[in-house]
Amino acid sequence: MEGSLLTLIDSPDEALLLILKKLDNIEVLYLFIDLNKSFNKLVHDSIFTNHLTMIRCSSNGSFDRLDGHIHDRFCLQILPSIHHNIKWLDVACSSMEDVLLCTSYPNLSGLDLHHIERDIALRIFTDEWFFDVFSFNH
Repeated sequence: MEGSLLTLIDSPDEALLLILKKLDNIEVLYLFIDLNKSFNKLVHDSIFTNHLTMIRCSSNGSFDRLDGHIHDRFCLQILPSIHHNIKWLDVACSSMEDVLLCTSYPNLSGLDLHHIERDIALRIFTDEWFFDVFSFNH
């Protein structure tokens, strides 16, 4: 197995991009960011960073937040390193504050909130922090 990983790492960037495009963006970022210089350059590309779906579809068809360890690494390390590339985020309501407050998103133009209840929506869109995150004039 080790030999096949070395072969993959030594592949041309074009071949690696073709392989990585077949994977989920979240998995690509989680597995390959900071692996080595070549992979780090590839996974910081806008192909993998401009639209992130920070939720998982469960077997019963509902959407859930990412697993704890993955979620934490994204909030602490990955999102701050790619924040300027992110144009769209799909987020579970239960992790929205963590994801939105861990860094700024200067190019964010779209946000999908999943599993949001009416009372939470009212709190979110009337709380000061939401407007500070998006730098709206209010």
